[in-house]
Amino acid sequence: MPQNVKDALSELKSQGLYKVPPVNQGPCEAEIVLDGKSVINLSSNNYLGFANHPRLKEAAKRAIDTYGVGAGAVRTIVGNTDLHEALDKRIATFKKEEAAIAFQSGFNVNAGVIQAVTTKDDLIISDALNHASIIDGVRLSKAARAVYRHTDLEDLERVLKESKGKYANILIITDGVFSMDGDIAPLPGIVRLAKAYGALTYVDDAHGSGVLGDRGRGTVDHFGLHGQVDYIVGTLSKAIGVVGGYVAGKKEIRDWLLNRGRPILFSTAMMPAAAAAIIEAFDMLDESDAYTNALWNNAQHFKGLLKEAGFDIGHSETPITPVIVGDEKLTITLSKTLLERGVFVSAIVFPTVAKGTGRIRCMVSALHTKEQLDRAARIIRETGKELGII
Repeated sequence: MPQNVKDALSELKSQGLYKVPPVNQGPCEAEIVLDGKSVINLSSNNYLGFANHPRLKEAAKRAIDTYGVGAGAVRTIVGNTDLHEALDKRIATFKKEEAAIAFQSGFNVNAGVIQAVTTKDDLIISDALNHASIIDGVRLSKAARAVYRHTDLEDLERVLKESKGKYANILIITDGVFSMDGDIAPLPGIVRLAKAYGALTYVDDAHGSGVLGDRGRGTVDHFGLHGQVDYIVGTLSKAIGVVGGYVAGKKEIRDWLLNRGRPILFSTAMMPAAAAAIIEAFDMLDESDAYTNALWNNAQHFKGLLKEAGFDIGHSETPITPVIVGDEKLTITLSKTLLERGVFVSAIVFPTVAKGTGRIRCMVSALHTKEQLDRAARIIRETGKELGII
């Protein structure tokens, strides 16, 4: 192993920040078996419980029988299957947009789209707490870049004023829901400023898709902004429970990305089984709001228990519930101790969040029972007291 990697690993271990993921020995459920022990799962993004849902599994099995296990090549070489075409249309219909195109992962969407729709003559303005995939996507672009303070519309307008007339195009990029704090972007204000200054808008709705809006249509639907956001990005691996990502918007966007989206041009298309399962998930959401209602009911119940216990859960407006500890080592100790006591909730520390803001991030799902949530909250409360966090 190169010496620099050895040194970096040694430093991580000396700081108490080295982590080894536990091994899950079954499907992603409300309770899972990690390293042979049953624990309450508060770490997954399986918001609606679709990851192991019988209907999705049956749809995937049928697709394997018809299409096999692999797509064979990239879309532009081997061609689309009718299943992949149907997936794109299903996403667009659900999102109430003109067109959509699916990628192999949510990370791939940001890595592929941002560079494809910007040039060296453009400016990208990004929220300070945008996801790492957005940051990396911006780095791959040749456009100039600027950052505005987190959800601060006054600071965004300051950057827009300073940039007016200097660039061919200005693209404002924001998460819809911020994954570490659970707060929602002030999308109406961002859209208003974009219109006032002639800018374009790009929303990564990874944690809003399947969670916010009518039956999980996302932050654009939540705020009633259909047709007013240029690029709407989402994931298919969180609330939808499968794998992949997408961008929705005008038909020309899809056409352009089929020709210039590098992950689409240079990576084999999504497995047919995944595409079929995703279509089934969207069908289920259109059929009933029971899944999103159960998610929000559980989230509000659990948040109330943690607030009552005296924990700092920040300013979360969504089912994402951080328990902010601060010190990185103490955060990891809390996570390890909870796992020993039957609650699996991962520690989130630098560089995922800023130094001194370590937290465990509790992810409640529609699958959890009230008994499981009550038991988890009790264990978190007792452990937090022992460690002097509350």
